[in-house]
Amino acid sequence: MANRRTTSRDLAQIAIFAALIAALGLPGTITITAGVPITLQTLGVMLAGGILGARKGTLAVAVFLLLMTAGLPLLAGGRGGLGVWAGPSAGYLVGFLVGAWVIGILTARILPRYPLWQGVAVNFVGGVVVIYLFGVTWLGYKLGWGTALTSAVSTLPGDVAKCIVAALVAKQVHRSYPGLIVGASTARPPAPPNEKVSR
Repeated sequence: MANRRTTSRDLAQIAIFAALIAALGLPGTITITAGVPITLQTLGVMLAGGILGARKGTLAVAVFLLLMTAGLPLLAGGRGGLGVWAGPSAGYLVGFLVGAWVIGILTARILPRYPLWQGVAVNFVGGVVVIYLFGVTWLGYKLGWGTALTSAVSTLPGDVAKCIVAALVAKQVHRSYPGLIVGASTARPPAPPNEKVSR
């Protein structure tokens, strides 16, 4: 019975974060260079990995991408369907999956304390470096490296801001609800030598 409850809770969390990623596309897009729109959905990917962990965070992104591929207009700007995978932004979508997994793995290593600067760094590695690796590579192949690099430079400041916001949210969530990421340490850090420990 306990396993069934855990599974139901996991599925609910995955569904909620898949919906969150979709909802973050509702404000629409800003296109600075040809090819890739700037959206808030990468923030949802960072939150999924940073709050749910590698397995559930990646599954949340996978559910979002499967629904989008099936034709639901879940990407920012109301895009969806198989044709998206042939477009210039397809590499970023693959990066969403890998990025959420990397963020989840690294977040588990900084819990339970979750120092804010480390959280920002984790989000930057998974949510910027990893996603850009896939996204810029595919965009360069489709539209040329000049366009790809210009796009990356123009979106970088906004993505750094998302790293900070996601870390602030994740830190508060893990403080309020410890144990969300399975396998992360939940033990209290040892007290300093000069600190009196009550018995």
